[in-house]
Amino acid sequence: MDKLAHHEVINLLIQLSVMLIAGRVLAELARKLRQPSVVGEIFAGILLGPTILGTLDPEMFNMLFPDTGPSSLVLDGIIQVAVVLLLFIAGLEVDLQIVTRQGKQAILTSLFSLALPFALGFIFPYLWPRFFGFYQEDKVLVFALFIGTTMAITALPVVARILMDLNIFKTSIGMLIIASAMVNDILGWLIFSVILSMMGTSGEGMGLGATIALTLGFTLLMLTVGRGLINKSLPWINSKLAWPGGLLSLSLAVCFLAAAFTEYIGIHAIFGSFIMGIALGDSEHLTERAKEIIHQFINNIFAPLFFVSIGLYVNFVESFNPLLVLAITTIAFTGKITGATIGARLGGFSKYKAFAIGFGMNTHGTLEVILGAIALQEGFISNEVFVAIISMVIISIVSSAPLMGYSLALEKVHNPSVISSLIEEKEEVL
Repeated sequence: MDKLAHHEVINLLIQLSVMLIAGRVLAELARKLRQPSVVGEIFAGILLGPTILGTLDPEMFNMLFPDTGPSSLVLDGIIQVAVVLLLFIAGLEVDLQIVTRQGKQAILTSLFSLALPFALGFIFPYLWPRFFGFYQEDKVLVFALFIGTTMAITALPVVARILMDLNIFKTSIGMLIIASAMVNDILGWLIFSVILSMMGTSGEGMGLGATIALTLGFTLLMLTVGRGLINKSLPWINSKLAWPGGLLSLSLAVCFLAAAFTEYIGIHAIFGSFIMGIALGDSEHLTERAKEIIHQFINNIFAPLFFVSIGLYVNFVESFNPLLVLAITTIAFTGKITGATIGARLGGFSKYKAFAIGFGMNTHGTLEVILGAIALQEGFISNEVFVAIISMVIISIVSSAPLMGYSLALEKVHNPSVISSLIEEKEEVL
């Protein structure tokens, strides 16, 4: 049985230590600047990667993060587990009851905020794939679908943090944005699961049709029968097993099983963990304290490892294409803000409230980074496209809160009686 040599074990442990320390330091700095931790963790990877450390001290960089070797392979495995767990907690954030309570407004806002950026993100890469650095003529359709999906998703964890910072999380605007982002996530990942199959990653010789059918069947089964079984078994788990150890270990176990199944049928493992997260998180017996324990465990150990790893294998200076960054950012912002604003207006919101919703829905983040990282790993997109996606994500995160605040300030000026009721709505909405 092969195993890591003595020096390889040392190198792996040093890698993990350096990544966690750098991620924590930069995450704390980002928080002081009122930005999500993910921004700091991405910059930590850029600092440790070829962009900065690799340029200043190539020998140190190659010694610390070798391209090949057993320790590199093990680190890659840990990163894969981190991605699966990240989507698991993203699924935990999805509350199907909130979606149903928001009703027509959430559906309209979500569909318009998904359809318009998806359409723009599809059309431009499909017509001009070479501008986006794509030269596989037989897969232009898949590439355009990938870019469209990346433009269409809203980062639920990031937008939730922004709404809390603005003190509007529990208002009608906040709940609409959260509900719409949840619908975006579910539809976006269903679309992305199909795209993964079209990339040629189908499992065990299955055809595309069989993979799509199994994906839809798995999703429906988990959100109906699976969700019911989980809801019935949680009281027993909470009362009979050590708490929170029993709940934590079994939650991760079913997460990995679901991830293994979707990987087997040709859909990336992250889709299975995401759907399992929704099924578990929707249970009335999963307390907020239990969710918080799961979140803390994953967000402070595995999440930094993934986001730091993003910068380890791409030189962000060499791969920075200003025109491509401008194009992807413009497509994402135009489609998302316009689509969400139109949907909110059709749902009955005033002009400036609708703009605030549009700016909130334009928050990109974790999921887009994961999509880009998977596509880059598969060799499906170039380093330049990946860097452009990361740049768009960071710009959207930094700009969302100020733009939402500005829109709500305009609402206060033009309709003070409406904005003054925002705080009063908080308890009523929930």
